[in-house]
Amino acid sequence: MTRPLDGVTVVAVEQAVAAPLATRNLADLGARVIKVERVDGGDFARAYDHAVHGSGAHFVWLNRGKESLAVDLKTDEGRDVVRRLVAKADVFVQNLAPGAAERLGFGDLRADHPELVVVNLSGFGAGGPMERRKAYDMLVQAEAGLIAITGTPDAPAKTGIPTADIASGMYCAQAVLAALLRRWRTGEGATIEVSMLEATVEWMGYALNTRMYAGTEPERMGLSHSSIAPYDAFPTRDGQMLIGVQNDTGWRTLVTDVLDAPELADDPRFTTNVQRVAHRAECDAAVAARTSLWSNSELDDRLAAAGVPAAQLKDVGQVADHPQLRARDRWRKIGTEFARIDALLPPVTFDDFEACMGDVPALGEHTHALLVESGVDADDYLRRGIAR
Repeated sequence: MTRPLDGVTVVAVEQAVAAPLATRNLADLGARVIKVERVDGGDFARAYDHAVHGSGAHFVWLNRGKESLAVDLKTDEGRDVVRRLVAKADVFVQNLAPGAAERLGFGDLRADHPELVVVNLSGFGAGGPMERRKAYDMLVQAEAGLIAITGTPDAPAKTGIPTADIASGMYCAQAVLAALLRRWRTGEGATIEVSMLEATVEWMGYALNTRMYAGTEPERMGLSHSSIAPYDAFPTRDGQMLIGVQNDTGWRTLVTDVLDAPELADDPRFTTNVQRVAHRAECDAAVAARTSLWSNSELDDRLAAAGVPAAQLKDVGQVADHPQLRARDRWRKIGTEFARIDALLPPVTFDDFEACMGDVPALGEHTHALLVESGVDADDYLRRGIAR
């Protein structure tokens, strides 16, 4: 079983979510990831909370399978250690504050190592009036217009997960893989820039096109959809069921085979999706009057049997015990500083390779070994506080 990125070494001066997500994906695929952290507390995400047996929930999610090197980058010696490790690495990733990498002397790494793949991940990209601004996920969601289309007609909302961080982290990982593929063919390295704003605006696709070419601002629809009906949560005897019908055949199946209301199939208000959207309130009311006759479980079975797209509205606790994930054996045990925990396998499944799913490192857990590897006096650096 060959790991796809076996032999690839990544040095990452990273923090928070975006870059750590990118490098965790590389670690899952078999890359060696050396995570460079501050000596005074490490990655900020370590202290966001202590939800996972004393470890931060974000940190556990984003940093399995990495080696933690805690060095003081404010010192010449600390920066030299990173440069020594980069000299033997394939990839360098950083998402420090704008200009910080250059001030630390990491802005010209390819001058000495032209084959290196360098990724600079930032909030807004180099140049432009927002280049130097701090870019937390919520702020980028706002600038990208995502908050404007998320929520209900009464109030906007950010997404419940850090969408801007995740989007940019995934594009970062994709860019690294593409650059490595080109390097293996040509020997040529790369300097890559990933902007959180641009990654998130890319995900705005249909909404952006609607505004640019139809001239109308997309509405905030809650669970509904601006151009499809019925597409919403509908009441049952004991809860709610989400139903999404995307074509006219699906509508006929829903009302005839599931809801036992064949008269709605040929109602002129509802025969086409365009008509259903134009009469959304009446359409939703007609569907709700029928869905409320069954329990969640009963209606779910009827919808599944008829092939109508639907889902139960699960809370996060239910997702943690989702029967589909259990049936597909998607959970694995990994170690953290304080306990062994369950972690979800990545969604990409190779038929001959399982993701590495390494442990989550304690701060500086690998510092001594990495100092030795870099060729410096490890005990001296630790004694002087240059490393931890």
